[in-house]
Amino acid sequence: MVKDLWIMLVRPQIADEQAFVLHTGDMNVVLPPVSDPLGEALHFLRMSGIFYCRSEFTEPWALALPRMKDFLMLHVVTSGRCWLQVEGTPDRLLQPGDLALVPHGKGHQLASGPGMEGARLFDLPREQLSERYEILRLGGGGAAATAVCGVFQFDHPAAHQLVALLPKVIAVDAWNSPHMEWIQSTLRMMAAEARELRPGGETVITRLADILVIHAIRSWIAHDPAAQTGWLGALQDKQIGRIIALIHREPARPWTLESLAAQAAMSRSAFAARFTELVGEPAMRYVTRWRMNTALTWLREEKASITELSRRLGYDSEAAFSRAFKRCNGVSPGAARRSGTLPQKT
Repeated sequence: MVKDLWIMLVRPQIADEQAFVLHTGDMNVVLPPVSDPLGEALHFLRMSGIFYCRSEFTEPWALALPRMKDFLMLHVVTSGRCWLQVEGTPDRLLQPGDLALVPHGKGHQLASGPGMEGARLFDLPREQLSERYEILRLGGGGAAATAVCGVFQFDHPAAHQLVALLPKVIAVDAWNSPHMEWIQSTLRMMAAEARELRPGGETVITRLADILVIHAIRSWIAHDPAAQTGWLGALQDKQIGRIIALIHREPARPWTLESLAAQAAMSRSAFAARFTELVGEPAMRYVTRWRMNTALTWLREEKASITELSRRLGYDSEAAFSRAFKRCNGVSPGAARRSGTLPQKT
């Protein structure tokens, strides 16, 4: 079910062009090279679940969640109701079936009503069921509410780039969605896994959370005019979106402004002007930055050597690769490896 839902959400229609296989986690999805660049960017939103909590509340209650830089937080209300309060945005009432994303790790509050002072999360006793899963109970014994909360990171540089563009909060009212039936089924499955936590339960919750996060972001893209500009708008442009997708898939290809323009079937000058206008930076600078983001991912996930990185990304020498890496990321690849903390730039 999860795999089918994933493909339904992010798989574009197969075109006549040669197919391209994306390897992600425990599944491979075949995508056409350039038919849906935005859909492919959403495909890269595979998450690493850092922590999950099943929260059991009774009124009156209020929970203050700390700031967690570079993390996305997901809240799924499975029973009862609660208020989500994020500074700089209107308070939002969440009811069963509603889900909300706080994409940028901002501190925020969940509460049984507005205007309450929340107890700080890390000051409260919690029942730890595993290394990454716990149960939190809070409240005064009144009306009950439950929620599944998750804290996530994203692995792929395309995901970092997309998440950086999201608003402070994305909330989805599942009952008013045309996809209500499968959303509710997904929420029920997540709630059941959270209650029972059977073997493999954390993996199931992570995959279900992937689907819900992608759906929430798709909903925002479809309805918010802000999603039609900048990098997201460029992905939706027929010619420039195609080029961005090619750069993402083939970072080691010896791209030049001329070859990119040829792929877009545009003149060199017209392509250069349009790419910069839509994306906000010149095409070749984007190519270099994307290669260095890819290098960061390979350093973190594969422990690749500097020699291997420079070869895989098409550089003639380690020195040339290292200069580009430091220029984009502020540190040399060797320093990034020794520190054990890799920069998270997009």
